[in-house]
Amino acid sequence: MGQVIWSPSAEKDVDLIAEFIARDSIERAALFVMKIVENTERLEKYSLSGRLIPEMNNERCRELIYGSYRIMYRLMDKNVVRIVGVIHSARDWRSE
Repeated sequence: MGQVIWSPSAEKDVDLIAEFIARDSIERAALFVMKIVENTERLEKYSLSGRLIPEMNNERCRELIYGSYRIMYRLMDKNVVRIVGVIHSARDWRSE
């Protein structure tokens, strides 16, 4: 079984999104975080289950889609996946 590691910036992304959602509903914010984590847990067994990130020409850079959010990750080696960002699909992350 593989390992999923969260980068500090990806953790911050989730925190900021949850804070924004919590303005309307703390319960929905908690559910959002839970669903994001649940989505990434499958990467422990199926690291290639995400699609290639279309904007990148790199087979190690992949993403999972949850609602309007992109959970971007990088294959570090055969058994390690690093979550590098969670962003809204409308956001232009390449200009940052």
